[in-house]
Amino acid sequence: MSINVFAKWQVKEGQLHAVLELMKVVAGKSREEEGNLFYKIHQSTQDANTLLLYEGYKSEAAVEVHRNATYFQELVIGQVVPMLENREVVVAKEIDGI
Repeated sequence: MSINVFAKWQVKEGQLHAVLELMKVVAGKSREEEGNLFYKIHQSTQDANTLLLYEGYKSEAAVEVHRNATYFQELVIGQVVPMLENREVVVAKEIDGI
């Protein structure tokens, strides 16, 4: 069963360009992972500093591989997260039959 990750990031004022440049690299590397189904980044139309990430993975194990990847730890955790005011992440599975 596939697993989806939904993340809402509030980027600190003045940091959006730097975050988006790093996320170009992260998105590319994420899409290359064997267990990745898709990796999409959206920007709020009401607040440019609000980013929404929508990711799909083949399994929970694939999510763990992604989170433990060296590039994820270095770029997202090490560089992007300090440029965020807030970060919310929800890992979910689709409910069949609805």
